[in-house]
Amino acid sequence: MRILAVEDEADLVAALRVGLVRAGYAVDWAGDVDSALEKLSVNEYDLVLLDLMLPDGDGFSVCRAIRAVPGGPRILMLTARDRLADRVRGLDEGADDYLVKPFALPELLARIRALLRREDSGTSVVTVGELRLDTARFEAFRGERPLRLTSKEFSVLHYLMTRPGRVVPAEELLEHVWDEHADPFTNTVRVTVGSLRRKVTGEDTPLIETVIRQGYRLMDAP
Repeated sequence: MRILAVEDEADLVAALRVGLVRAGYAVDWAGDVDSALEKLSVNEYDLVLLDLMLPDGDGFSVCRAIRAVPGGPRILMLTARDRLADRVRGLDEGADDYLVKPFALPELLARIRALLRREDSGTSVVTVGELRLDTARFEAFRGERPLRLTSKEFSVLHYLMTRPGRVVPAEELLEHVWDEHADPFTNTVRVTVGSLRRKVTGEDTPLIETVIRQGYRLMDAP
């Protein structure tokens, strides 16, 4: 899934990016309110990690802007402001969760998984036919056969498994699985899906279908 980190501490963002990318997420960065609002206006995010103290304002204004549009991303506030009044205000303004700095990366990842599960089945395990994917353990199986996937392949499979039977355009995968630095004119999506298809298929029936000029569809195993 694609995450926007709104944070003015570059060192913290660099460390976060390493951990989040390793966990399979695509991460964009905004260092102030104006940049955050601009990126939110042109990109579709699944989750926003939102600092409250920003150089040109506070995160509450970003939170209100997100909540003003129906169907917006989940919001996890990350801030050093640990007073009860700040936590209450953050949640009342529309945040889905609130984590005080300093924090441990494993806890942040667990909270992210919990927030994203609310839009899925409510569990870290997603199952479609013979396919089973565990986002908490970063494991994927077809039947009893483990699938050794890269982080991007894992993310693409997760996205397709949460939309079984639906044709997903390559542009939609690029929007949710890759960050803002991905070149939309390259064949990166086609190459990743092709590699994923081979690993998922093995000696079994193919499950990922290419729909010419439309996108990709995950089918149930017969």
